[in-house]
Amino acid sequence: MLNLSQLQTFVTVASEGSMTAAADKLFLTQPAVSQQMKNMEDDLGVELIVRGSKQIKMTAQGEILYEHAKKILSLAQMAEVSIKSVGAQLRGELRIGTLNSIGLHLMSPVVSRLLKFNPDFKIKVDYAKGEDLLAAYKKGDLDVIVLPEIEANYRTQLPESKSQILFQEEMWLVGSGKDEFYPMNISLSELKKIPYVHFSNEYPEFDAKLSQVTGKLQSVFESANVGTLKRVIEYGLGVGFLPSHSIKKQVRGGRLNRIKVNDFDYKMSFHYYYKTNSASSETAKILFQALTGDQERS
Repeated sequence: MLNLSQLQTFVTVASEGSMTAAADKLFLTQPAVSQQMKNMEDDLGVELIVRGSKQIKMTAQGEILYEHAKKILSLAQMAEVSIKSVGAQLRGELRIGTLNSIGLHLMSPVVSRLLKFNPDFKIKVDYAKGEDLLAAYKKGDLDVIVLPEIEANYRTQLPESKSQILFQEEMWLVGSGKDEFYPMNISLSELKKIPYVHFSNEYPEFDAKLSQVTGKLQSVFESANVGTLKRVIEYGLGVGFLPSHSIKKQVRGGRLNRIKVNDFDYKMSFHYYYKTNSASSETAKILFQALTGDQERS
């Protein structure tokens, strides 16, 4: 019988597109992930993924399991969050600020359950540039901010705040799924020869590290709106780096193709910041625990 750990591994492999990437995200070794996948296939008596391709592709049986596994894992998380939130008795309002490219959809399943079981509790989410969010947080207009590590990206500190890693993110280079002439692998020096679409003003450290290697890339289009850039790239205007969580569905569905960059790999940690000496600190702590499923250690 399949267990939740196996289902989580399978869903992660499918969403990440490779066993190596899934292993990194799950903090496992690649052989351990591969063995779990083989054990699942042996238990079910079917192949779930097509081996031998550069990127993981699911079989018809794998697609069916993927849809069911997501629902099972969501229900399990719902049960855990519901149990925690019923006892939490949250009150008042928690004001959260984050980047537009992150969006509430990363938090919405947990947030919706917290609100359902705590009718006197409200959450307000604001989207803005990182610098503006930091200014609002320091002024006291926000209780929580979710940003890439602020020292590296914004050259500032928040001395009276708790900082905890909420999730890891990668930047993927993608092109249109309709254009077969884009290579599956590329070096950064070759990127200058391809029309480039630039995701601007969201991740300063990423832009700095990329420009260190490539110099100033001339873009044919740029925007700070990730939804706009996805559509522009899908239409075939150029290739561009986008946060992986925002494009996995399009890559999986073939609307976008992921292009492996041989000499550049960028990952970043998104941190959850809240003030330790404010009236909202306990509420912020409960929300973080619900989002991560982990108890905070003192």
